[in-house]
Amino acid sequence: MNNKLIFLLAIAFVSCSPKIQKARIVLLPDTQTYAEKYPEIMMSQIDWVLANKKSINFVLQQGDLTNNNNDEQWQVVRSSFKKLNNKVPYVLAIGNHDIGDGGRANNRDAHLFNKYFPLTEMRQLSGFSETKNAGKLENAYYLFETGKIKWLVLSLEFGPRDETLTWADKIAKKYKDRIAILNTHAYMYSDSTRLGPGDKWRPQVYGVGKDSVNGSVNDGEQIWDKLVKINPNIRFVFSGHILNGGVGTLVSMNDKGKNVYQMLANFQSGVAGSVKGGNGYLRIVDMDFKNKKLFVSTYSPYINDFKRENAHEFSFENVEFSAQ
Repeated sequence: MNNKLIFLLAIAFVSCSPKIQKARIVLLPDTQTYAEKYPEIMMSQIDWVLANKKSINFVLQQGDLTNNNNDEQWQVVRSSFKKLNNKVPYVLAIGNHDIGDGGRANNRDAHLFNKYFPLTEMRQLSGFSETKNAGKLENAYYLFETGKIKWLVLSLEFGPRDETLTWADKIAKKYKDRIAILNTHAYMYSDSTRLGPGDKWRPQVYGVGKDSVNGSVNDGEQIWDKLVKINPNIRFVFSGHILNGGVGTLVSMNDKGKNVYQMLANFQSGVAGSVKGGNGYLRIVDMDFKNKKLFVSTYSPYINDFKRENAHEFSFENVEFSAQ
Protein backbone atom coordinates (compact mmCIF):
# COMPACT_ATOMS: atom_id res chain seq x y z
CA MET A 1 0.00 0.00 0.00
CA ASN A 2 1.51 3.35 -1.00
CA ASN A 3 1.78 6.32 1.34
CA LYS A 4 -0.88 8.34 -0.44
CA LEU A 5 -3.44 5.55 -0.05
CA ILE A 6 -2.58 5.20 3.63
CA PHE A 7 -3.11 8.93 4.05
CA LEU A 8 -6.47 8.89 2.28
CA LEU A 9 -7.66 5.95 4.33
CA ALA A 10 -6.70 7.80 7.50
CA ILE A 11 -8.71 10.82 6.40
CA ALA A 12 -11.74 8.61 5.82
CA PHE A 13 -11.54 7.17 9.31
CA VAL A 14 -13.96 8.75 11.78
CA SER A 15 -12.17 9.13 15.07
CA CYS A 16 -15.15 9.53 17.38
CA SER A 17 -15.84 5.80 17.65
CA PRO A 18 -15.22 4.34 21.13
CA LYS A 19 -13.52 1.38 19.39
CA ILE A 20 -11.02 3.66 17.69
CA GLN A 21 -7.89 1.89 16.44
CA LYS A 22 -6.30 4.99 14.93
CA ALA A 23 -5.62 8.59 15.88
CA ARG A 24 -4.53 11.72 14.08
CA ILE A 25 -2.59 14.66 15.51
CA VAL A 26 -1.98 17.80 13.47
CA LEU A 27 1.08 19.96 14.17
CA LEU A 28 1.10 23.69 13.37
CA PRO A 29 4.65 24.92 14.04
CA ASP A 30 5.91 28.51 13.91
CA THR A 31 3.00 30.45 12.48
CA GLN A 32 4.81 33.73 13.10
CA THR A 33 5.15 34.90 9.48
CA TYR A 34 1.47 34.23 8.83
CA ALA A 35 0.52 36.32 11.86
CA GLU A 36 2.72 39.15 10.63
CA LYS A 37 2.16 39.09 6.86
CA TYR A 38 -0.15 36.32 5.62
CA PRO A 39 -3.14 35.81 7.93
CA GLU A 40 -5.02 34.11 5.10
CA ILE A 41 -2.48 31.26 5.18
CA MET A 42 -3.04 30.62 8.86
CA MET A 43 -6.77 30.71 8.28
CA SER A 44 -6.42 28.15 5.47
CA GLN A 45 -4.75 25.77 7.94
CA ILE A 46 -7.51 26.26 10.50
CA ASP A 47 -10.25 25.89 7.87
CA TRP A 48 -8.67 22.63 6.70
CA VAL A 49 -8.63 21.33 10.28
CA LEU A 50 -12.32 22.19 10.61
CA ALA A 51 -13.16 20.54 7.30
CA ASN A 52 -11.46 17.35 8.52
CA LYS A 53 -12.46 17.55 12.17
CA LYS A 54 -13.99 14.07 12.22
CA SER A 55 -10.58 12.53 11.56
CA ILE A 56 -8.49 14.85 13.76
CA ASN A 57 -8.20 14.11 17.47
CA PHE A 58 -6.28 17.21 18.50
CA VAL A 59 -4.00 19.95 17.19
CA LEU A 60 -0.63 20.90 18.70
CA GLN A 61 1.09 24.22 18.02
CA GLN A 62 4.83 24.44 18.78
CA GLY A 63 5.33 28.13 19.56
CA ASP A 64 6.28 31.35 17.79
CA LEU A 65 2.62 32.02 17.23
CA THR A 66 3.59 35.63 16.48
CA ASN A 67 6.71 37.29 15.15
CA ASN A 68 6.79 40.48 17.19
CA ASN A 69 4.58 39.80 20.23
CA ASN A 70 2.23 42.69 19.54
CA ASP A 71 -1.52 43.16 19.69
CA GLU A 72 -2.02 43.20 15.94
CA GLN A 73 -0.40 39.80 15.44
CA TRP A 74 -2.03 38.28 18.51
CA GLN A 75 -5.41 39.36 17.14
CA VAL A 76 -4.71 37.36 13.97
CA VAL A 77 -3.75 34.30 15.98
CA ARG A 78 -6.73 34.69 18.28
CA SER A 79 -9.26 35.03 15.46
CA SER A 80 -7.85 31.93 13.75
CA PHE A 81 -7.67 29.53 16.68
CA LYS A 82 -10.94 30.71 18.18
CA LYS A 83 -12.67 29.00 15.24
CA LEU A 84 -11.56 25.65 16.71
CA ASN A 85 -13.16 26.28 20.11
CA ASN A 86 -15.46 23.39 21.05
CA LYS A 87 -14.92 21.84 17.62
CA VAL A 88 -11.36 20.49 17.57
CA PRO A 89 -9.20 20.34 20.73
CA TYR A 90 -5.96 22.29 20.49
CA VAL A 91 -2.84 23.02 22.50
CA LEU A 92 -0.71 26.16 22.18
CA ALA A 93 2.92 26.69 23.11
CA ILE A 94 4.92 29.90 23.24
CA GLY A 95 8.22 30.54 21.51
CA ASN A 96 10.93 33.16 21.83
CA HIS A 97 9.00 35.50 19.51
CA ASP A 98 5.97 35.34 21.82
CA ILE A 99 7.69 36.75 24.89
CA GLY A 100 9.57 39.88 25.87
CA ASP A 101 9.71 43.29 24.25
CA GLY A 102 8.72 43.02 20.59
CA GLY A 103 9.19 39.26 20.72
CA ARG A 104 12.91 39.48 21.53
CA ALA A 105 12.77 37.05 24.48
CA ASN A 106 14.72 39.52 26.60
CA ASN A 107 12.39 38.50 29.42
CA ARG A 108 9.57 36.00 30.01
CA ASP A 109 6.74 38.50 29.83
CA ALA A 110 3.83 36.68 28.10
CA HIS A 111 0.98 38.96 29.12
CA LEU A 112 -0.31 39.29 25.54
CA PHE A 113 -0.46 35.51 25.14
CA ASN A 114 -2.54 35.31 28.30
CA LYS A 115 -4.63 38.29 27.27
CA TYR A 116 -5.72 36.72 23.99
CA PHE A 117 -5.98 33.17 25.36
CA PRO A 118 -7.26 33.73 28.91
CA LEU A 119 -7.50 30.78 31.25
CA THR A 120 -11.16 31.55 31.94
CA GLU A 121 -11.84 30.62 28.34
CA MET A 122 -9.25 27.87 27.89
CA ARG A 123 -10.62 25.98 30.88
CA GLN A 124 -13.87 25.53 29.00
CA LEU A 125 -12.21 23.72 26.11
CA SER A 126 -11.93 19.97 25.69
CA GLY A 127 -8.81 18.41 27.18
CA PHE A 128 -7.56 21.37 29.16
CA SER A 129 -6.54 20.39 32.69
CA GLU A 130 -4.28 22.75 34.62
CA THR A 131 -1.36 25.17 34.50
CA LYS A 132 1.86 25.46 36.46
CA ASN A 133 1.15 29.04 37.55
CA ALA A 134 -2.25 30.55 38.30
CA GLY A 135 -3.58 32.65 35.45
CA LYS A 136 -0.71 31.77 33.08
CA LEU A 137 -0.94 29.43 30.10
CA GLU A 138 2.79 29.21 29.34
CA ASN A 139 3.09 25.84 31.09
CA ALA A 140 0.00 23.65 30.98
CA TYR A 141 -1.11 20.07 30.61
CA TYR A 142 -4.00 18.48 28.76
CA LEU A 143 -5.72 15.10 28.94
CA PHE A 144 -7.16 13.44 25.85
CA GLU A 145 -8.53 10.02 25.01
CA THR A 146 -8.66 8.20 21.68
CA GLY A 147 -10.64 5.09 22.41
CA LYS A 148 -8.69 3.00 24.88
CA ILE A 149 -5.56 5.10 24.48
CA LYS A 150 -5.19 7.85 27.08
CA TRP A 151 -2.93 10.83 26.41
CA LEU A 152 -1.14 13.44 28.49
CA VAL A 153 0.14 16.52 26.63
CA LEU A 154 2.68 18.70 28.41
CA SER A 155 3.06 22.09 26.75
CA LEU A 156 6.10 23.91 28.12
CA GLU A 157 7.59 27.39 27.82
CA PHE A 158 10.51 28.35 25.57
CA GLY A 159 13.71 27.11 27.21
CA PRO A 160 11.87 25.72 30.24
CA ARG A 161 13.38 26.51 33.61
CA ASP A 162 14.37 23.83 36.11
CA GLU A 163 11.30 24.60 38.20
CA THR A 164 9.15 24.03 35.11
CA LEU A 165 10.79 20.69 34.38
CA THR A 166 10.30 19.68 38.02
CA TRP A 167 6.60 20.53 37.72
CA ALA A 168 6.32 18.63 34.41
CA ASP A 169 8.06 15.62 35.98
CA LYS A 170 5.46 15.54 38.75
CA ILE A 171 2.62 15.69 36.21
CA ALA A 172 4.17 12.94 34.09
CA LYS A 173 4.43 10.72 37.15
CA LYS A 174 0.92 11.61 38.35
CA TYR A 175 -0.45 10.41 35.01
CA LYS A 176 1.97 7.56 34.47
CA ASP A 177 -0.85 5.46 33.00
CA ARG A 178 -1.11 7.84 30.04
CA ILE A 179 1.13 8.11 26.97
CA ALA A 180 2.74 11.53 27.23
CA ILE A 181 3.61 14.03 24.52
CA LEU A 182 5.98 16.90 25.20
CA ASN A 183 5.07 19.94 23.12
CA THR A 184 7.61 22.78 23.29
CA HIS A 185 9.29 25.32 21.04
CA ALA A 186 13.03 24.55 21.21
CA TYR A 187 14.18 20.93 21.54
CA MET A 188 15.43 19.33 18.30
CA TYR A 189 18.09 20.65 15.94
CA SER A 190 18.12 20.42 12.14
CA ASP A 191 20.84 17.74 12.11
CA SER A 192 18.43 15.32 13.84
CA THR A 193 20.09 15.69 17.23
CA ARG A 194 18.77 17.40 20.32
CA LEU A 195 19.53 21.12 20.62
CA GLY A 196 22.69 21.52 22.68
CA PRO A 197 26.08 23.25 23.04
CA GLY A 198 27.49 24.52 19.76
CA ASP A 199 24.10 24.75 18.04
CA LYS A 200 22.56 28.01 16.86
CA TRP A 201 19.44 29.38 18.49
CA ARG A 202 19.88 27.69 21.87
CA PRO A 203 17.63 29.29 24.49
CA GLN A 204 20.78 30.20 26.40
CA VAL A 205 21.74 32.85 23.82
CA TYR A 206 18.55 34.86 24.37
CA GLY A 207 17.99 37.32 27.18
CA VAL A 208 15.95 34.80 29.17
CA GLY A 209 18.99 32.54 29.32
CA LYS A 210 21.76 35.02 29.97
CA ASP A 211 20.86 36.90 33.09
CA SER A 212 20.34 34.53 35.99
CA VAL A 213 21.41 31.46 37.88
CA ASN A 214 21.95 27.94 36.63
CA GLY A 215 18.72 26.23 35.73
CA SER A 216 17.05 29.37 34.42
CA VAL A 217 16.80 27.88 30.94
CA ASN A 218 17.19 24.42 29.40
CA ASP A 219 17.92 23.31 25.84
CA GLY A 220 16.84 20.07 24.21
CA GLU A 221 19.62 17.89 25.59
CA GLN A 222 18.96 19.14 29.11
CA ILE A 223 15.21 18.60 28.75
CA TRP A 224 15.96 15.03 27.67
CA ASP A 225 18.16 14.40 30.70
CA LYS A 226 15.97 16.10 33.29
CA LEU A 227 12.50 15.12 32.09
CA VAL A 228 12.03 12.95 29.01
CA LYS A 229 14.34 9.97 29.43
CA ILE A 230 13.44 9.44 33.11
CA ASN A 231 9.69 9.21 32.51
CA PRO A 232 8.79 6.01 30.66
CA ASN A 233 5.42 7.33 29.51
CA ILE A 234 6.86 10.30 27.57
CA ARG A 235 7.05 8.81 24.08
CA PHE A 236 6.77 11.80 21.76
CA VAL A 237 8.39 15.24 21.60
CA PHE A 238 7.35 17.85 19.03
CA SER A 239 9.20 21.13 18.51
CA GLY A 240 9.91 23.94 16.03
CA HIS A 241 12.15 27.04 16.27
CA ILE A 242 15.20 25.90 14.29
CA LEU A 243 15.94 27.23 10.80
CA ASN A 244 18.43 25.69 8.32
CA GLY A 245 16.42 22.85 6.74
CA GLY A 246 13.75 23.19 9.41
CA VAL A 247 13.32 19.46 10.04
CA GLY A 248 14.88 16.75 12.15
CA THR A 249 13.83 13.34 13.42
CA LEU A 250 15.36 11.26 16.19
CA VAL A 251 14.35 8.04 17.94
CA SER A 252 16.07 7.55 21.31
CA MET A 253 15.70 4.91 23.99
CA ASN A 254 14.64 6.13 27.43
CA ASP A 255 15.79 4.74 30.78
CA LYS A 256 13.16 1.98 30.58
CA GLY A 257 14.28 0.88 27.11
CA LYS A 258 11.30 2.42 25.32
CA ASN A 259 11.56 4.39 22.10
CA VAL A 260 10.92 8.12 22.22
CA TYR A 261 9.97 9.72 18.89
CA GLN A 262 11.33 13.27 18.67
CA MET A 263 10.55 15.55 15.73
CA LEU A 264 11.39 19.05 14.57
CA ALA A 265 9.23 20.71 11.92
CA ASN A 266 9.51 24.37 10.97
CA PHE A 267 8.57 26.05 7.67
CA GLN A 268 8.82 29.75 8.58
CA SER A 269 10.66 32.49 6.71
CA GLY A 270 14.39 31.85 7.04
CA VAL A 271 14.10 28.08 6.56
CA ALA A 272 15.75 26.93 3.34
CA GLY A 273 13.26 27.05 0.47
CA SER A 274 10.52 28.73 2.49
CA VAL A 275 7.86 30.64 0.55
CA LYS A 276 5.48 33.08 2.25
CA GLY A 277 6.64 32.00 5.68
CA GLY A 278 5.98 28.33 5.02
CA ASN A 279 3.19 28.33 2.42
CA GLY A 280 0.84 26.73 4.92
CA TYR A 281 2.64 23.43 5.38
CA LEU A 282 1.71 21.50 8.50
CA ARG A 283 2.52 18.10 9.91
CA ILE A 284 0.04 15.22 10.10
CA VAL A 285 0.88 12.39 12.52
CA ASP A 286 -1.25 9.29 11.91
CA MET A 287 -1.16 6.52 14.50
CA ASP A 288 -2.32 2.96 13.87
CA PHE A 289 -2.65 1.34 17.29
CA LYS A 290 -3.64 -2.10 16.05
CA ASN A 291 -0.73 -2.47 13.64
CA LYS A 292 1.72 -0.47 15.79
CA LYS A 293 2.56 2.01 13.04
CA LEU A 294 3.22 5.73 12.91
CA PHE A 295 3.01 7.66 9.64
CA VAL A 296 4.10 11.29 9.27
CA SER A 297 3.17 13.44 6.29
CA THR A 298 3.62 17.12 5.45
CA TYR A 299 0.80 18.92 3.67
CA SER A 300 -0.22 22.45 2.76
CA PRO A 301 -3.96 23.13 2.56
CA TYR A 302 -3.06 26.60 1.24
CA ILE A 303 -1.54 25.26 -2.00
CA ASN A 304 -2.93 21.69 -1.73
CA ASP A 305 0.47 20.04 -1.89
CA PHE A 306 2.41 17.30 -0.10
CA LYS A 307 6.15 17.38 0.56
CA ARG A 308 7.33 13.96 -0.60
CA GLU A 309 10.99 14.11 0.48
CA ASN A 310 12.06 11.53 3.06
CA ALA A 311 12.58 14.24 5.69
CA HIS A 312 8.93 15.23 5.37
CA GLU A 313 7.18 11.90 4.76
CA PHE A 314 8.19 8.84 6.76
CA SER A 315 6.89 6.05 8.97
CA PHE A 316 7.84 3.89 11.94
CA GLU A 317 7.01 0.23 12.61
CA ASN A 318 6.59 -1.58 15.93
CA VAL A 319 5.54 1.54 17.82
CA GLU A 320 4.46 0.74 21.39
CA PHE A 321 1.29 2.66 22.19
CA SER A 322 1.45 1.98 25.92
CA ALA A 323 2.46 4.13 28.84
CA GLN A 324 4.80 1.68 30.57
